[in-house]
Amino acid sequence: MASATDSRYGQKESSDQNFDYMFKILIIGNSSVGKTSFLFRYADDSFTPAFVSTVGIDFKVKTIYRNDKRIKLQIWDTAGQDAGTGPCTTAYYRGAMGFILMYDNHQWRKSFQWPKSRDWSTQIKTYSWDNAQVLLVGNKCDMEDERVVSSERGRQLADHLGFEFFEASAKDNINVKQTFERLVDVICEKMSESLDTADPAVTGAKQGPQLSDQQVPPHQDCAC
Repeated sequence: MASATDSRYGQKESSDQNFDYMFKILIIGNSSVGKTSFLFRYADDSFTPAFVSTVGIDFKVKTIYRNDKRIKLQIWDTAGQDAGTGPCTTAYYRGAMGFILMYDNHQWRKSFQWPKSRDWSTQIKTYSWDNAQVLLVGNKCDMEDERVVSSERGRQLADHLGFEFFEASAKDNINVKQTFERLVDVICEKMSESLDTADPAVTGAKQGPQLSDQQVPPHQDCAC
């Protein structure tokens, strides 16, 4: 694993509270599109082909280094649901800096058609940070023989929604790290543009409220 001096994104795990910024990131999408596998691949560099469907919310913490800044990521894995129908939408979207909107390249109606709804953009704009950034990710690109959604259709959808686009595979570890790093980049860019009106949601260890690892259990059923 790279050290902080090896590259711009040297990564370390840490449980302490010494960080410059904390970003809350949500992975959203239908059931079985691979959100949990995507999270585990990034946070733990592990892959299990038979995850049980997430109930409610689960999350992991990862600390990365960007230039001279230490950034703590709280990455939330949400249960698959239609836009705005989950009882936790309001509570968990609030304060989120970034979203990974995921679909499965092998599911047409259930997965690819789902993120076309403007309801998702509306929910994100309503409940999260004003400058929350979104990446559209077509997961499971390793299984070309079973693909039903072309890369071009994915890019067209991303352009329609105004999001950047990635294709990825948690199984083969394709574009997983790159997706998160790009999301961190665009969040930092927007944060820099709005420094004069600093949003409390992006403040670091010395600049406002923090959410420690102990305030939310590692797994929590949705009861909000």
